[in-house]
Amino acid sequence: MLAGVVGFVVVVGIFSSVVRTLVIPRPTPSGFTRLVQKLLHTPFQLVADRCRTPEAKDRVLGPLAPLSILLTLVGWLLFFLVGYALLEVAVSDLGPADAAREAGSSLLTLGFASADRGALTAVDFAAAATGPITVGLLVGYLPTLYGAYARRESEVTLLQSRTGDPPWGPEILTRYAQVDLLDSLPDLFRNWERWAAEVSESHTTYPVLVHFRSPRASRNWLIAMLAVMDAAALQLAINPSRPQAEARLALRAGFVCLREIADSKGIPYDPDPTPCAPVELSYDEFLDGIAHMSGQNFPMERTPEEAWPQFRGWRVNYEALAYRLARDIDAVPALWSGPRRTSGPTLAPRTPVDRKPLV
Repeated sequence: MLAGVVGFVVVVGIFSSVVRTLVIPRPTPSGFTRLVQKLLHTPFQLVADRCRTPEAKDRVLGPLAPLSILLTLVGWLLFFLVGYALLEVAVSDLGPADAAREAGSSLLTLGFASADRGALTAVDFAAAATGPITVGLLVGYLPTLYGAYARRESEVTLLQSRTGDPPWGPEILTRYAQVDLLDSLPDLFRNWERWAAEVSESHTTYPVLVHFRSPRASRNWLIAMLAVMDAAALQLAINPSRPQAEARLALRAGFVCLREIADSKGIPYDPDPTPCAPVELSYDEFLDGIAHMSGQNFPMERTPEEAWPQFRGWRVNYEALAYRLARDIDAVPALWSGPRRTSGPTLAPRTPVDRKPLV
């Protein structure tokens, strides 16, 4: 009797995990899926912490998220096998080994082991349906997952020409000023408002996407979003007379995205920080960014002293969460993106020389 109760609980619990992970189109955390990801993440992260370069870290951590999907499927099938075997022990006189053999035969639809008894047949039918349904749902889940990943990365790749690798907020404004495209900044912010909304939906519904890394070690979706948000905050702080709607909406969409991801991962944050709250980015780092922009003749209506409180008032809404997530996923160590798990050099994009043909 006890074996039947335990088996029923195992089967129902794993089925709930499958439905929460693959079927329900909203954030519905699965404890089993999180446990598999955590157990797999720990050894990979320990190896990555011993790597000395971002490229080496990326090579170690790159397979982590895809492998966690595969091991989650294996874990589901294994626990279904255990659960159905316990049910068969409860409804028959089969021993544990024979019950596991019959449950495995049914679960994987092999059909090589079966007993002509009514209760066992019912359990076998249930197991035979469970295996293909689970695998079929995962097969349908993968295109959705990789489609969301491809859409995310296409915008990150497009940003490369606007900021270089790795992305940095002041570099975005620098390059737009360098080629006289400042009037096009609203288009950039408009695109990234929509991008942030899509990432918010996909990365909370499918949390494993947070750990999917970009094809190149010098790029990262979180660092790209942070760079665009910093560029928007700088534009608002330095040039208040320029169009503000798109920059404000991009900032809003960005920190709402970060907060929804934090909610899905159980990360605490201040939902209503005051504009005067401190930030980790120092004033000296801010001045370095301003000096970099000034070197390419970026127009500025406010002095750095006047702009700093305004910029800090915007950044306080997203800095802490961006830094926490960047550390958790070991994102490329870009400028203005906070500390990582291990110390190492901070990478900066290289501003291209604006060469023009001689007349």
